[in-house]
Amino acid sequence: MEVHLVDGTYELFRFHYAKSNSDPRFGAQRGVLNTVLDLVADGATHIGIATDHVIESFRNDLYEGYKDGSGIDPDLFAQFPEVEELLTLAGFEVWPQITHEADDALAAAAVMAAADDRVQRVIICTPDKDLAQCVTDDGRVVQLDRRRDVLYDRAGVIEKFGVPPASIPDYLGVVGDSADGFPGLAGWGAKSAAAVLSRYGHIDEVPADVADWEVDVRGAAKLALTLRENLADALLFRRIATVDVDAPVSASVDEMVWTGPVDGFDERCAELGAERVARRAHDLFASFSVDAGWTPIVRWSWPTDSTPTWRPGCGSCSSSTG
Repeated sequence: MEVHLVDGTYELFRFHYAKSNSDPRFGAQRGVLNTVLDLVADGATHIGIATDHVIESFRNDLYEGYKDGSGIDPDLFAQFPEVEELLTLAGFEVWPQITHEADDALAAAAVMAAADDRVQRVIICTPDKDLAQCVTDDGRVVQLDRRRDVLYDRAGVIEKFGVPPASIPDYLGVVGDSADGFPGLAGWGAKSAAAVLSRYGHIDEVPADVADWEVDVRGAAKLALTLRENLADALLFRRIATVDVDAPVSASVDEMVWTGPVDGFDERCAELGAERVARRAHDLFASFSVDAGWTPIVRWSWPTDSTPTWRPGCGSCSSSTG
């Protein structure tokens, strides 16, 4: 079987800010539900959805400048618990995070699912660069950017970032991540970080003295000095960028089988003006089976401007729209 892990918060943000969203209060929820149903229509049977129930997490205690939701659109924030309820009523396994983040839950679920011998592949559905650290050497855990239809295996991560998955937290530790609110180190950019970390792997394994560097990098002396003087910050940022696989998720992939809409689903969809999406859910479930050989029904008509993309080192992607 394949297991699909979805970043529900990313999807909610994406649909809320989509140019086509004419309903800022409820439109994003309809989009999230429909894009998860896209996975079912393409043959997915085991799906887990991680969400941020709140914005803040344990990382706010580690770094004062970490993202805290300041300035978030109230219409968007109001939909955080609502989309969790909607997806649960639709019969999907949802993991609302309070002390952790959705990224942590996706990582924890990937570890849990990959430990199950019945699982051939775990597909983490998010473009978030943090999750690239979860991609495994054996190809059993991969990352899918559904919006661009690009699937990243280990070689794909290296092609994109210049470092293997295990070095992604270190990479972010020196480069920084503006989306999460930590700056990295001055002067350290993507190219210099990739060059140094592709040789040494981890921040604390980079020689303190530039004379000992076995890599040719522009401005190496200044980079080495900056790292030496700000090592504690770099290690802190690496800690922040490292996913916590102890986040609360399902105990087994068996809990992730789509069970179909339950009582209250149709009424909730009616409140959202999503009757058409509700009918789609019922139609999909009418032909749904967890048997390995089940054939997806014909994709429901939905606007899309995406086309599949193949990249060297990456797996080929099925045309799943986001």
